[in-house]
Amino acid sequence: MTPKLLLRIASLVMLLHTIGHSIGAITWKQAPNKTIADLIAGMESNHFDFFGRQVSLAMFFEGYGVLMILVLLFITILLWLLSGHTGNALTRKLLPWLCAFLILFGISEWFYFFPLPSIFSVLSGILCLLACAGKAKSNPSTAG
Repeated sequence: MTPKLLLRIASLVMLLHTIGHSIGAITWKQAPNKTIADLIAGMESNHFDFFGRQVSLAMFFEGYGVLMILVLLFITILLWLLSGHTGNALTRKLLPWLCAFLILFGISEWFYFFPLPSIFSVLSGILCLLACAGKAKSNPSTAG
């Protein structure tokens, strides 16, 4: 597989992650049982002052969900755009960092959330790593 194809596949994997996260962010208040419903009600009803504004933990939770959608969408677009410039020196410098970021992102998802989303991030990171290795192999004089 060419580095371009690997990065395009990584981009599509991250798009699936973005879609899944968006669905979860939209439906997070649909509690499957009374215990979780009580927890969500507590998150929504207890307000506190934060930089002169009354907020709740539910507002923070929702806000971070929206921010993560934007971050995942940015990564998706970045991977797609980089796939068209695999011979570019800047792309060769960015890809290893992006690989490391995606793998660490997946590991943190595994520990702090649940395993399923981490598969998407780690898989994208591995695909980026393969793209880096494939580019270095096909053009060793420009690998550094």
